[in-house]
Amino acid sequence: MLSADLLLTFSLFALAASITPGPNNTMLLASGAAFGFRRTLPHMLGVASGFFLTVLSIGLGLGAVFRSFPDLYVWLRYLGTAYLLYLAWRMAASTPSGSGGHGRIGAGPLGFLDAAAFQWVNPKSWTMAVAALSAYTPTDNHLAYVVILSSVWTLIVLPCIALWTGCGSLIRPVLDNPSRRRRFNRAMALLLVASLYPMWR
Repeated sequence: MLSADLLLTFSLFALAASITPGPNNTMLLASGAAFGFRRTLPHMLGVASGFFLTVLSIGLGLGAVFRSFPDLYVWLRYLGTAYLLYLAWRMAASTPSGSGGHGRIGAGPLGFLDAAAFQWVNPKSWTMAVAALSAYTPTDNHLAYVVILSSVWTLIVLPCIALWTGCGSLIRPVLDNPSRRRRFNRAMALLLVASLYPMWR
């Protein structure tokens, strides 16, 4: 059985990793501001589901594959970085629409499948998951512990991403002005690029 001390320390690590700024939280903040909380729900659920599957896969052996073949992890970071730079460019280039002055990030909010698939190329997700499971997963009853820790982390992720989305939706009325919307989009794009720094330093 998972000890209370191990569960507590893992939960604190998961909370720190989930609540701090990163690609997911930055995109959810921007989506909440552009489309509102309810329209961003599929994006949020996609993040949580994709993250659960990513952590579970790493715990069940994918992390060992990356440790055995480190070049695969390097290429994953390049792929994730390229995709995040593309998303940042879309944010910066988006222009306010004619309805209510709200800017659009692409054609609409990120969907469930797109958000879930993004977790597989998100450098922060991989880095945090590999570090946490290496440090907190006991060797005995490995499968059970991996499932428990993946589930606990996902339960912690959900309120964290809801908070970021909610903050975005709260500032939505302030962004009715097209000029403010453009500045906000560009600021979010810069934050998204800045979120790559911890993975490459």
